[in-house]
Amino acid sequence: MTERHLQPLLHELVGAVLAPTSALGDAAGQIRPTGVQGVFHADARVLSRAELRVDDQEPEGLTRGPAGPHGVRFVGLARWLGDPGADPTVRVERLRRVTPRGLTEEVRVVSTAATAVRAIVSVDLGCDLAPIEVVKSGGTTEPLPAKSGEPGQLIWLAAGITVTATGEGATAEASGDRATTPRLSWPVALPPRGEAVLRWRLAVDDPRAVVVCPPGEPTWSRPALRADDRRLVRLVDRSLDDLRGLRLAETGTPHDVFLGAGVPWFLTLFGRDSLWAARMMLPLGTDLAAGTLRVLARRQGVRVDPATGEAPGKILHELRRHEFAPGAGLRLPPAYYGTVDATMLWINLLHDAWRWGLPAHEVEPLLPHLEAALNWLAAHADADGDGLVEYVDSTGHGLANQGWKDSGDAVRFRDGRLAAPPIVLAEVQGYAHEAAVNGAALLDAFGRPGGDRWRAYAEELAGRFRAAFWVDGPYGPQPALALDRDKRPVDSLTSNIGHLVGTGLLSGEEEAQVARLLRTEALSGGFGLRTMSTDDAGFSPLSYHCGSIWTHDTAIVLANLARAGFREAALGLADGLLGAAEAFDYRLPELYGGDDRSLLGRPTPYPAACHPQAWAAAGAVLLLQAAAGLYPDVPGGTVRLAPLAGPELGAVAAEHLTVAGARVAVTVDRAGHPTVTGLPADLTVVPPTPSVPTPRRSPTDHPTKA
Repeated sequence: MTERHLQPLLHELVGAVLAPTSALGDAAGQIRPTGVQGVFHADARVLSRAELRVDDQEPEGLTRGPAGPHGVRFVGLARWLGDPGADPTVRVERLRRVTPRGLTEEVRVVSTAATAVRAIVSVDLGCDLAPIEVVKSGGTTEPLPAKSGEPGQLIWLAAGITVTATGEGATAEASGDRATTPRLSWPVALPPRGEAVLRWRLAVDDPRAVVVCPPGEPTWSRPALRADDRRLVRLVDRSLDDLRGLRLAETGTPHDVFLGAGVPWFLTLFGRDSLWAARMMLPLGTDLAAGTLRVLARRQGVRVDPATGEAPGKILHELRRHEFAPGAGLRLPPAYYGTVDATMLWINLLHDAWRWGLPAHEVEPLLPHLEAALNWLAAHADADGDGLVEYVDSTGHGLANQGWKDSGDAVRFRDGRLAAPPIVLAEVQGYAHEAAVNGAALLDAFGRPGGDRWRAYAEELAGRFRAAFWVDGPYGPQPALALDRDKRPVDSLTSNIGHLVGTGLLSGEEEAQVARLLRTEALSGGFGLRTMSTDDAGFSPLSYHCGSIWTHDTAIVLANLARAGFREAALGLADGLLGAAEAFDYRLPELYGGDDRSLLGRPTPYPAACHPQAWAAAGAVLLLQAAAGLYPDVPGGTVRLAPLAGPELGAVAAEHLTVAGARVAVTVDRAGHPTVTGLPADLTVVPPTPSVPTPRRSPTDHPTKA
């Protein structure tokens, strides 16, 4: 039988992060030389083992919990020590904190025994410097031999990286059989009811890393939040801690901050992920958006290069230190441009940041990049000239699918067949329409030509979409997921259609029909929005993109629905997301299973999901914005209030939201009446647009079968 290399599972591992460093271990705190456990720094595993023992026995794991934004505390028992009897009298606490270039651990041995306790505490270490793509593909690497340095010090050197472990007051063993499993050890002698504190640290010197930890604290505001539904408060608090740990900057430009995509596979610059996350974070300030825009503008495409996917004006997909080749024929160059949507998302982030108050002096230097991005949309995004945006991987070793659902099997017909490329994705046409309209608004506002051209482009695109994408489905008319090579509608019912709401691509009546479709049990019967409906042949609750539930996808769609006035549809998704947050201890993963809520009463983990993950964590801020209903247009001098909070979601009060640099507070009572304070004097509050009428029939009704 051919050996299968499987991607390691993540769902039961406990992580801590301060990008570009992250640590993943088991529930007891051990880091074992298996799977994806280890300490990672900028795409390399710098520690593959850290196993704590007391008298050569492992403490029995008892519990664990977060210790600040970058740490985790584990509690175990050494029941073979201390007083006899049923009650344990010796516990071992392990406090792990990640640093920008390593980690620290504090081991506290605490005795409540009436007699003295003596023991040897040790930590067995290992380092393999495995590249992240080798770990992701289930590959194995041999541990490297360690060298002894100063007293209590171990050193590994390879691939230009130096890794040093130092134990305060420890003995270091690295000779003979211990060369690849070196040990730090401490003798411990405790008096009755005594304790000992032992410390060791890991330091990484990695001059070739392409990303670094930015200096200082986050510049975004931290809301003071009160809510009847305490799940929202806990979710926002935990998410902001995680987002603090995911901040990154490029080496050489440390003050332009962006968010790394996720732990452990994607802790680097990802165009789509970083842009979406920054867009979701706008209610807390525009600095993150500005940094993300500038970083990606510096790497905007300038030439046509099929090997990397680069084209003039195109925005980068991902950045690595070397080729990323996790297997199955996929080989991505260090700077890879294989994304169909990041360029439009860059335009839309620039526009939205401007609407939230990004100052003109920060917008103006980015306008040439805006024009280049719009020109990419005109000159390179439509290879066959039919007026729609498509993609195809011409290399044979890049991403076959280049929308956010980028797995190879993500684009399927209702009967389960795979669509053949080039692919024209539905939501991408929505992003393109929105980018054209938003780009035109920016060009007009800053006195640059071209606005009329892009408004005409948007109008023509809407007509082409209406003619090509709408099909008859089991719940009435629906937008297809995509068009295939032969321009046939890919007729599965998917979450992609929710991204169309609010882009301007659809009419009001069409948006109302999409809202009805999104409320069907087939799409929203789990803890959020399924990526594919249960009626489609390709559906599987643990398929990466054909039935699972993605946190960011659900958050984006519920926010679109709330902003457009589809209250009931938005509330249903919000309830699912909050239920999932509770089940995952308020660290929402990248994705989870799309099983029906009644199956287990809690969501099924997706075993390889990143956590924490930037656009999953930032989805909490988007949910908060929808609840508060704060929609500013600083250049237009207005703020619209249309809260989702109220009778169903409960009251919400959020202080320290940010509009045009001012700290703003929004309070929504249980009846849904909002008030806002702290707005700049030149902004006027305008009433919400009229709510969308309730659909005449229940969207969960199944159609009559012939």
